[in-house]
Amino acid sequence: MKTNVLYFGDNLPILRNHEYFPDACVDLIYLDPPFNSKKDYNVLFKESGGVESEAQIKAFGDSWHWSKSAFEAYQEIVVKGLPKVAKLIASLHDAIGGNDVMAYLVMMTIRLIELHRVLKPTGSLYLHCDPTASHYLKLALDQVFGPRNFLNEVIWCYSERERTLLTWNKKHDVIFYYAKERNKHKTYFDRVLEPYSEVTKGKFKYLDEKGWYQIRGRNVAGSPIRRADGLGPEHEQQYPGLTYRQYLKEGVPPKDWWVIPIINKASAERLGYPTQKPLALLERIIKASSDDGDIVLDPFCGCGTTLVAAQKLNRKWIGIDITHLAINLMRNRLKDSFPGLKFEVIGEPVALPGAKALAPEDREQFQWWALGLSGARPVGEKKKGADKGIDGVISFIDESSGKANRVIVQVKSGHVGVNAVRELKTVASKEAIGVLITLEPPTEPMKVEALEAGYYHSPIYDKDYPKIQILTIEDLLDGKTVDMPPQQQTSVTFAKAPKIKSQEGKQLPMA
Repeated sequence: MKTNVLYFGDNLPILRNHEYFPDACVDLIYLDPPFNSKKDYNVLFKESGGVESEAQIKAFGDSWHWSKSAFEAYQEIVVKGLPKVAKLIASLHDAIGGNDVMAYLVMMTIRLIELHRVLKPTGSLYLHCDPTASHYLKLALDQVFGPRNFLNEVIWCYSERERTLLTWNKKHDVIFYYAKERNKHKTYFDRVLEPYSEVTKGKFKYLDEKGWYQIRGRNVAGSPIRRADGLGPEHEQQYPGLTYRQYLKEGVPPKDWWVIPIINKASAERLGYPTQKPLALLERIIKASSDDGDIVLDPFCGCGTTLVAAQKLNRKWIGIDITHLAINLMRNRLKDSFPGLKFEVIGEPVALPGAKALAPEDREQFQWWALGLSGARPVGEKKKGADKGIDGVISFIDESSGKANRVIVQVKSGHVGVNAVRELKTVASKEAIGVLITLEPPTEPMKVEALEAGYYHSPIYDKDYPKIQILTIEDLLDGKTVDMPPQQQTSVTFAKAPKIKSQEGKQLPMA
């Protein structure tokens, strides 16, 4: 089984691959699946210097439909699933019918069954959701994991500027916390103790070799008060029958509601991914429910906050996502956060045959993948004005004034001819460099047309770079890159994640 790995693709067949995920192999699962909110979520990119760009691209559409695949998932659960799960899903279908809500529920349930399989008996699962479908998911979780293995409904409280006078303002999400087996699961809640209030700490006025303490007397029954759980203040009887010393420990046991701020627009942590969660939220979960070297899985990993938190805390990790946009964003984030970190991406094309298979299957995914190979970020599907005809952009600074220049990129997955180069020359006329990425080899007239475009001269490096460049997918897979001035730290394609030092400076090897 591999760890420190990103899988590209639908998480259901990936989870069902026993070579990737044998039974009982994962210590902790966190999932933040789409909420069925009926919204489209866009990635907001940042330009040079961290300024938020107007360019955006749809990361995913959070809408589910009663389609052939949903019906097939429903059939599989009812016909082949565990009787208690099958009975629940069949009953809900009878009650609400074959609609979008039912589609969401069956697509989630069939994945929860696999997540239950891969979780160790000592492991835990945290499912992040909102009121859109939380009540349905709770029913599914109870049947898959068993009601007795439900441990907590955690409320994540936050504040944001949006306000309405139409409803009570929504300021929380729900996180369901389940064990695989309640009597075996491991916890480490002493690592997430919450600090005492200043008033409480002020009562501990005395100090000895064990630390700060206060003098306490008898309780009503006439005996010193003692705690049995080991998490609260330490008690020691000093004077039998009279008083004892109560010592101040690190903190108090955590509550099931967490006040953790969302990521604001000015935060260095913010990458522009639409549903990005705070690193502090994932750190709390990982600290409380896993140990050094444990394996953490996020099957809907988006921009990779779970993976970053796991790496920071010296856990092994596995992430799965269905879009190349997310995979590229995670790849950049992990490299920026942990320079030199080694990890593997599985499911992306690694040779020309794989690229040729991806192109007709999903043109948009092929485009995002190709842009990722070149180091460009997508511009978005609604290109307007000067950006019309541009698929991707690489920003760089090549003037003493600090003004940003751009390499613009077009991706062609079908047949190409000289007209494609002429079109790029027109679009790139006011840009520094234009790059055409092709799946097929360029023709001789295309090469000649590109050469006739001349050169971009770098004022800082005093060097000429071809104005129009043609790179094939095979070139990019062989390691060839865009011929351009070096990118500075202030010039990024994706928002640059801050460097993070792993706990105690450790770095776990790949498995």
